[in-house]
Amino acid sequence: MGKYKNWLIAGFLICLAGCASSAVEVVQVVNQPLVVEEPQSSVSPVEVPDPTHSLTVDRFDVDLDRFDGGKMWTFDSPPVEWLAEEYGINADSAWFAKARLGALRFGTNCSASFVSDQGLILTNHHCARESIAEVSGEAEQLLEGGFLATTAADERRVPDLHVEQLWEISDVTQRVHGASRIVRGDNERVRARRDKASVIAGELTSAAKMRDSTLRVEVIELYSGERYAAYTYRRYEDVRLVMAPEKRLGYFGGEEDNFTFPRYTLDMAFFRAYDREGNPAVTPEHYKWGSEGANADDAVFVVGNPGSTSRFGSVSQLTFERDYTLVQQVETLQRRVEALQPFIGMDQAGADAFENMWFTASNSLKALSGQLEGLRDDTLIARRSAAEFQIREDLFQSDSLSMRYGSLFQELDELQLSKRAEAGRMAAFTFFGTAVGSRILTRALHGYYYANLQRRGYVDREVLDEIRENALALDDFPAEVDRAIITLRLEELLEALGEQDPTMRSILGGLTIDSLAANLVATTALSDSARFAALLDKGFLSSDDPAVPVISALAPLYFTAQQQAESFKNREDLLVAELASLRFALYGTDVPPDASFSLRISDGRVGGYTYNGTRAPAFTTFYGLYDHFYAYRNMSRSWDLPERWRNPPEVFDLSTPLNLVSTNDITGGNSGSPLLNQDLEIVGLVFDGNIESLPNVYIFSDRTARTVSVDVRAILVSLQHVYEAERLVEEILAAQ
Repeated sequence: MGKYKNWLIAGFLICLAGCASSAVEVVQVVNQPLVVEEPQSSVSPVEVPDPTHSLTVDRFDVDLDRFDGGKMWTFDSPPVEWLAEEYGINADSAWFAKARLGALRFGTNCSASFVSDQGLILTNHHCARESIAEVSGEAEQLLEGGFLATTAADERRVPDLHVEQLWEISDVTQRVHGASRIVRGDNERVRARRDKASVIAGELTSAAKMRDSTLRVEVIELYSGERYAAYTYRRYEDVRLVMAPEKRLGYFGGEEDNFTFPRYTLDMAFFRAYDREGNPAVTPEHYKWGSEGANADDAVFVVGNPGSTSRFGSVSQLTFERDYTLVQQVETLQRRVEALQPFIGMDQAGADAFENMWFTASNSLKALSGQLEGLRDDTLIARRSAAEFQIREDLFQSDSLSMRYGSLFQELDELQLSKRAEAGRMAAFTFFGTAVGSRILTRALHGYYYANLQRRGYVDREVLDEIRENALALDDFPAEVDRAIITLRLEELLEALGEQDPTMRSILGGLTIDSLAANLVATTALSDSARFAALLDKGFLSSDDPAVPVISALAPLYFTAQQQAESFKNREDLLVAELASLRFALYGTDVPPDASFSLRISDGRVGGYTYNGTRAPAFTTFYGLYDHFYAYRNMSRSWDLPERWRNPPEVFDLSTPLNLVSTNDITGGNSGSPLLNQDLEIVGLVFDGNIESLPNVYIFSDRTARTVSVDVRAILVSLQHVYEAERLVEEILAAQ
């Protein structure tokens, strides 16, 4: 990722016409090499209560659990004592090093692991969907038909795909914090920390590359900025597809079964990392295959990269998210999923890209809806309120802490009131310019930004090139799909801004929304990636393309809204960092930090749970897959099976465990993580959480929340008897 990567979403922009005059540069937080050092708090030690004591808050009549903050342990501060206490495991530094080095970050949003000493990688089919489509030949449909490389020469390189292995860790907290102590102002302090983190990452990356050119360093923010760690990654940039089942197996049950259990899906894919000489990577740090699988009540561990949780903010932040942020996001996604559903299955150019977008939207909708439902449950808010009350009580037992943090919660509450006042106007741009938006409008936004930077004499070629690269990376959508999304966006803008708003009147120019959308799709060059590239180079804003007046009216509003959002975010980030500092002073590393798409290890046990008046088993089998096929196949394609699966060979044992559930703490980003036994053998492949786990974004509970994985026994029997993947099976078994 470069300097420009997050400008559309995060709102770090150089202001254009209609915006405030100040300029904000995007700076990416990068990385460096490491040896684990003793954690150092920036807060002077004070006498505080025992952080592990059982908390009961009579005011709320709620018992606080020791693990309300979750079990996403960092490798910086591994839970050595807890693993010994709960599982009798002597997890020394060698154990944690082995757990860490077998795990991978897969691309920019998933996890994976090495499962042989020849660079073989295991991850989810749903993490591989774009890669599978990318390596498909013109007449191939590898998503539908599956893929198997029968020889090494058949393995297909995926453009722009990389995996990263966490090699070293070092603490850089004091260096980053020092930069913000010498400046004033929220934006300036946030920017100072980001800039310093970027500088440190650059310095350490340069030093690391002197040792090994595959190393890069990223500075990771932990505890909302109370701690900063430099993570050195070994990056493999030559990654090739080895095997993927048919989409109907990798996504068996479809949207209907998403975030549910019992499940019956083979959500797996194999890749291979190659070195810079084009040879399979030598990877002695890999997980052995636990061919016997796991049993109910076994201790299991997930090692992966959870994306984001929100367990340590204030209750007022939670209620704002419940009442505004999530409501707006769910409504926006719901409209798109419903409007685009009729186009699923179309057979024309751009259909694959559209279906991947629809999958992202529907998956996000279900996840965010589950989170919203959790926040609307009085129990969750009550537990978070009780925890906040306890922190306040502990805070005021210390004069030094109360002097520093006494007004903190009031400031957070007041900020949420300011955000509420702007929420309606900002709702007009929910998911604007993102992966679930119109290709035409998103390209127009890129073009507008690119052209204005050039006009203003912006000289950073790296940023300009990255904007252009990201603009041209957008796949085409079918015309009717883009028309439907543009229509939705204009309707949402009209709803938020009103018919008399000058911007809306300028955009519509007396036309109806339907006619404007139809005309735009029919006449703009931005519907075609090649024509858009030519227009971008000639000068998008100086052209007579019909998208120009539309985006010229919308972009200033969008950038102004993003500036306001960024101002709120910077203030909130600083306050939440203060809250994290307070928590750290009180409880140290006994509570792991919120997820940040950095490597974590989570412990749990295999086990079923009660739901809907019945009980879900710990394991499902292939019998259940065929039961669903015969029971539901005439109702929906979600439970259809490819031809080769309809009559499995006699040697295929249908009683083989297919999916399993465990109590590990996961969230988005953990897809593709290995599920390991205490000997660090892989016994499962994480691909989902159940519906009951979705509110765990805000507070962890393992009463009915479960992690859902593919059983390794199902993977092996499928490779052996259905796909006849002898080469792959031999490699996996040889790695034991």
